[in-house]
Amino acid sequence: MRRSTTALLTLGTVTAAVAGGVLFLGSGGGAGASGKGGGGLPPATATVVRTDLVRSTTVDGRLDFAQRRIVKAAVQGTVTVAAAEGETVRRGEALYELNDKPVTLLYGPVPMFREMKVGDRGSDVLQLERNLRDLGYGLGLYVDTEYGEDTEAAVKRWQKHLNRTTTGRVGRGDVVFQPDRVKVVSADAALADQVGPDGPVLTIASTRPVVRAELEQTDGALTARGTKVEVTLPSGRTAKGKVAGTVRPEEDGSEGAAQEGITVEVVLDGGARAASGEDARAAASVTFVSEARKGVLAVPVEAVVALRGENGGYGLQIVRGTSSTMVRVETGMTADGQIEVSGAGLREGMKAGVAKP
Repeated sequence: MRRSTTALLTLGTVTAAVAGGVLFLGSGGGAGASGKGGGGLPPATATVVRTDLVRSTTVDGRLDFAQRRIVKAAVQGTVTVAAAEGETVRRGEALYELNDKPVTLLYGPVPMFREMKVGDRGSDVLQLERNLRDLGYGLGLYVDTEYGEDTEAAVKRWQKHLNRTTTGRVGRGDVVFQPDRVKVVSADAALADQVGPDGPVLTIASTRPVVRAELEQTDGALTARGTKVEVTLPSGRTAKGKVAGTVRPEEDGSEGAAQEGITVEVVLDGGARAASGEDARAAASVTFVSEARKGVLAVPVEAVVALRGENGGYGLQIVRGTSSTMVRVETGMTADGQIEVSGAGLREGMKAGVAKP
């Protein structure tokens, strides 16, 4: 896993790498000292700038689709038509065929957990009837939670269209319920494979493109839902996004992912359009923003000195012409050798003393 920790320090278009953020603790007089009393003129100066400090971590990523999951056979049989990898399957279409019969995708949150027949009641019956209606088989069908004779008639019309035996019942191995259309990620069972109940047949995902990236265990704070990222896609285009959450190893499809790091799923702000035309087999680069400060005053870290005396604290040796004054400052975030500073009278464009380069 390629990994780099960077700090993007933007003044116009400046970008640089993170420096550890360690203060240089030099000596200095009390705040307000000037001229020789302030230690004389420094060997060099740096300009106080107003800029954006961004601390970030960049790792490799890859394009994928959200919500990977495995579809298992509900009954025993032989795969007579394997799933087509990369295909998008919609309501009423076959995910694969078992024993020369299509296993059909229908929409709904309730999994297929039983055979449905006349007299049954439940939310699974309701979602079946909604699918029959939306597929055009709902003539005379009253959509409710009861599997009545009208439901049976609609099922028979649907079964006739699928070239199935018109039993009027829907078996556990006849359909697969999913929330929406799906993308076939992989065919886990090939043509002529024998599959038993609960045997994996294919892996599917939603059609929403995502980027998956692996972070180290120590980067747990970056995995929080909503963390902003910038993705450099395989084509070189950049897209903004945010962390949607972490992914379990079996969803990621890579062995050992949980042991080595944390796999994070990133959604792109532009959705499918953002990833259109990109090569899913090529690597992407994902930059996680861990901390950002906009429009702050900053100086090189080595410009900050420790103030002696009972009040202590930090200061800057501000140079004006042939004299200098020690100005007390509060310090903040560090990035790429720069540190955020603030204080009374401190302004952009001032010159602060630094050690000789």
